Amino acid sequence: MDQPVRTPDSAFRAIKAIDYTVIHVRDLAAMRRFYEDVLGFDVIRELSPRWIEYRVGANTLALAIPGLTAKDVPLPPGSAALQLAFKVATHEVDACADELRRQGVALVMPPTDQPFGHRTLFFRDPDGNLLEIYADIPPKGGADM
Repeated sequence: MDQPVRTPDSAFRAIKAIDYTVIHVRDLAAMRRFYEDVLGFDVIRELSPRWIEYRVGANTLALAIPGLTAKDVPLPPGSAALQLAFKVATHEVDACADELRRQGVALVMPPTDQPFGHRTLFFRDPDGNLLEIYADIPPKGGADM
């Protein structure tokens, strides 16, 4: 299959960052409780009963019920729609793990030093999406990711 050729004058070169990410949810109430009460994200606006936005650093994370803009059907249970990674300082990875455990959130993987230079922690939100808290650490033995 031929690869498309990106030209230097492409209009898409104007894209410099991801401005917001939308998670299409199965259960908006459960997801809202998780992102607000467990992760402590502040609502920046609620555009409708089907769309809630949070500020995460310089980005916006939105929770939305599918079908608002496109007629996609919800993902089947047991299927992750995405993985989000949240960067913190090294000592905060373990603090986040402790807080998740205190709040009854099961860890998929406890804090672990990875050979590619991250200390990672994995868990899931109520819809089963994979979430990661990570920090940069010196790589072990110079391994590549």
